[in-house]
Amino acid sequence: MNELPRTQALRCFMTVAREGTVSRAASVLNLTQPAVSLQLKGLEESTGLQLFNRTPGGFTLTEAGAALLPLAHKAVLASTEFRTMAETLKESQRGVLRVGTILDPEFTRLGPFVRSLAASAQRTEVFLRHGMSDDVLSQIGKGELDVGFYVDATPPDSLLRHTYTERTIEGGKYQLAPLLAYDYRVIAPVEWRDQVMGKDWAELMHLPWLATPAHSAHRRLLDDIFRPLGALPKRVAYTDQEEAMIDFVESGVCLSLARDIVLEPRLKQPRTFVISDKVKLTCDLSFACLTTRRNEPTIAHAIAEMQAVWGVRPAPTTAIVGAGTTRSRKVAKSV
Repeated sequence: MNELPRTQALRCFMTVAREGTVSRAASVLNLTQPAVSLQLKGLEESTGLQLFNRTPGGFTLTEAGAALLPLAHKAVLASTEFRTMAETLKESQRGVLRVGTILDPEFTRLGPFVRSLAASAQRTEVFLRHGMSDDVLSQIGKGELDVGFYVDATPPDSLLRHTYTERTIEGGKYQLAPLLAYDYRVIAPVEWRDQVMGKDWAELMHLPWLATPAHSAHRRLLDDIFRPLGALPKRVAYTDQEEAMIDFVESGVCLSLARDIVLEPRLKQPRTFVISDKVKLTCDLSFACLTTRRNEPTIAHAIAEMQAVWGVRPAPTTAIVGAGTTRSRKVAKSV
């Protein structure tokens, strides 16, 4: 005998031994009689032994068959236990995904994303780490995070919307899957209306601005606009909370960027700030990973689930490789 008998053949052997006929065994096993007979024939040929005496009244075990029957029971039981343990291990070895989050969970649809992963067949276990946009990307590059949200200026070519883009950022190559394009508006104290309305970026640069953390998208996006103009603006206050940014502006001390979605509810109420009518900054909220890890099963699954949550249809990968340490592709619009 070159290999162990198959479990199906052993089950047929055991059932015929118990039932006494092929027809009754076939009924119990939900197989046809020829199928059961074929299994028995194969088992006898593979062992080189006659396992049953065929009589008009049915099947009786031979001496060899009687000796092998207890071992058949053990083999089938072991096979069942093997499958059960394999399924248990498969269930316990859930995928682990480390996600870098930014902004507020409602805006990024973080809750639906985590619930979607938990309910999927892969049963991914999610670990969340909140931080600044640039920190998230840096941690992805170092392997401390698997995926994360990233905010960057929308590429000038509108055809790239909702298309994977590859960018070289601080020497690392990242795949960005755009989820949403939105606008940052410039807000100023209402008393500064004449200094803001109708002014372009070069003119706004000379006014005091609110500072945000060095690794925040706000800081990077503004620096990318003002640096080519020759200088960075004077920053007179600091906060790392988006709601507090509007409070600082309303206090009359500085300008700031603010997401249009954050401003919208306040526009329905009396307010003490104005929105620049000349400039805005269009950005993409993207889901990012290292290019080299894009096709890892857990990461590919996470990107697909995130796109499903946002209703974004996956598109072919398009390479956009920046030079050197380019961090963003600036889109500062006049309106």
